[in-house]
Amino acid sequence: MSSAIIQLLVLAGIAVFLILRLRSVLGTREGFEKPPVPVQDQQRRKGPNLEVIEGGPDRDITDHVDDGSDAAHALAAMKLVEPGFSVTEFLQGARGAYEMILMGFEKGEIDQIAPFLGDEVHQTFVDVVGEREDQGLIIEANFVGVREVALTNASFDRDSQEAEITVRFVGELTSCVRNQAGEIVEGDPNQIKRQKDSWTFARIMGADDPNWKLVATGE
Repeated sequence: MSSAIIQLLVLAGIAVFLILRLRSVLGTREGFEKPPVPVQDQQRRKGPNLEVIEGGPDRDITDHVDDGSDAAHALAAMKLVEPGFSVTEFLQGARGAYEMILMGFEKGEIDQIAPFLGDEVHQTFVDVVGEREDQGLIIEANFVGVREVALTNASFDRDSQEAEITVRFVGELTSCVRNQAGEIVEGDPNQIKRQKDSWTFARIMGADDPNWKLVATGE
């Protein structure tokens, strides 16, 4: 065997040994990997230990109203007075209040929902329910669900600390009106109808009472 062949075999053996050593240290790479970061870039990335200051719009507000709008400013003012106030949580509560108040009104159970009604709304509900009773009419209603809840307006009085938030609801329910004989005079108990309401809730921010009251209704 010539010396040239012997040298090639020795070099090949050394190469195989080095490859095996590298694999045992680095492992096997598969697929796409990021290119190595140059040393200068690594040094720049390290840099001094600076504190990151978060800023920007409050997503709890801008997720529901336009940033910079009057409603956004009003909601921000509410949070300054009451830092624990959350717009998202308010809307979740408003969804539940909508079902409770709507069904209480439909069934004539005003006393059950009175703590959540402003004076004018409470009196209006009492008058309407009274008229129904005088005519011998009975409302049969079943709540199906809420399809939409959207904050449409907000205002805040810095002097009185009173906040008002208007919410648009789209609800689904079945309802019918029966006379004293039990005959249906309006509606269909088997047909789901969609109902749109625009309700305004009010509360004194920072007060001990956490309940918002319904102070105005509309479509």
